[in-house]
Amino acid sequence: MTTAAAGRSHDLRSRQRRYLWMMGIRVVCLPLAVVTTGWLRLIFIIGAVVLPYVAVVIVNAASRPSHGVIDTVPPPERPELPPAMPQPEQK
Repeated sequence: MTTAAAGRSHDLRSRQRRYLWMMGIRVVCLPLAVVTTGWLRLIFIIGAVVLPYVAVVIVNAASRPSHGVIDTVPPPERPELPPAMPQPEQK
């Protein structure tokens, strides 16, 4: 298991998804600003005008990699040679 940050493509995909959601909300605000009246119309107009600027700032904020702890894996036990047998004396 690794604590490495997500790939660049994953970061880009999530930023694109966030931007598309915000622009979808803006697209809904535009016709609702035309159809409604009163203070609700003002809210939809503000949403349609302000949301693109907020979306760009939020999406361009680079995500910071999370700091994790790397777990160390102990090395496997290595087999040892048996103790040497005493050599008989040669004449």
